[in-house]
Amino acid sequence: MSSVHPEYIPREEDREFFQRELASFVPDKVFDAHTHVWHPDHNVFSGSFPPLVDYENYVRLMEDIYPGRVAKGLFIPTFRDPVNIPAANQWTGDQTAKDANCRGHFFITPEDDPEWVRQEVKRLKLHGLKCYHTLARNADPTWEAEIPDYLPESHIRVAHEEGWTITLHMVKARAAADPGNIHWIRHYCENYPDMQLILAHSARGFQPAHNLEGLPHLKGLDNLWFDTSANCEAMAHQAIIRIIGHDKLLYGGDLPVTHARGRSLSVEDSFLWLDGDSPHWREKHQQLKPVLTGLEHLRSLKWACWSERLSDTQVEDIFWNNAARLLGLK
Repeated sequence: MSSVHPEYIPREEDREFFQRELASFVPDKVFDAHTHVWHPDHNVFSGSFPPLVDYENYVRLMEDIYPGRVAKGLFIPTFRDPVNIPAANQWTGDQTAKDANCRGHFFITPEDDPEWVRQEVKRLKLHGLKCYHTLARNADPTWEAEIPDYLPESHIRVAHEEGWTITLHMVKARAAADPGNIHWIRHYCENYPDMQLILAHSARGFQPAHNLEGLPHLKGLDNLWFDTSANCEAMAHQAIIRIIGHDKLLYGGDLPVTHARGRSLSVEDSFLWLDGDSPHWREKHQQLKPVLTGLEHLRSLKWACWSERLSDTQVEDIFWNNAARLLGLK
């Protein structure tokens, strides 16, 4: 771990935070439904992290966030350039194969032939698909892309036929409250019931008001799920638990974001990120010490579970059992 930038190495305040806030909350087994592995040939995180994060390094890094727990994950490829996507997918398949209770997603572009995608996912023994707005067609800026611009219906159809999961980081300024996003999520889920759609970052509810407004329009979809990844707003998770149900919520850490410092923060009708370099950590007489984002994220989930009066068993559902049911864990 000597190659990790000092900002990302756990400090005494991180260890104290875990013992004070999280040790009694995080269960013994954790399935991380949204995380990343990478290789130097396609590493997009150079300069801050080890150039290579494989399965073994992933398990080791999770000791920084929830020490002493069993750590499994759903691995998502990362890449520096679209030309690296095939290699990133292969690397993800190689790491997923090392543990029978890990899963992996195949990164797609909108131009990928659906039958080729079917063939490659099976060849690599992966379990579903991942898309991203930066590859969207006909959208400028891509942050305002409609879902089919980067997740075409032809790929949804293959996922339905194969019973795959899909991780969707939706965009547009108002996320789950955007009428276009609501339309396409309902259209895909209702017309392709054997496809399982996972909305990343608690429906990208970094501004929880969007979840409170939009999630009532997404009720009743049996194949709609949510991962909590990197979202530090308790109300975003709480809205899912109350409106949709705790049984559709999956813990997600989102390495490498877990090892950044700071947190997401809702502001006005949007949100911002405070990171380790933000000039806001001195408040009056205090010198604040930001902890790892993965710890702030876990505390937000703890607050949501407490507010909704979840039992220990229901908390275990979010951290393991829901993923076991969705992904067929052993």
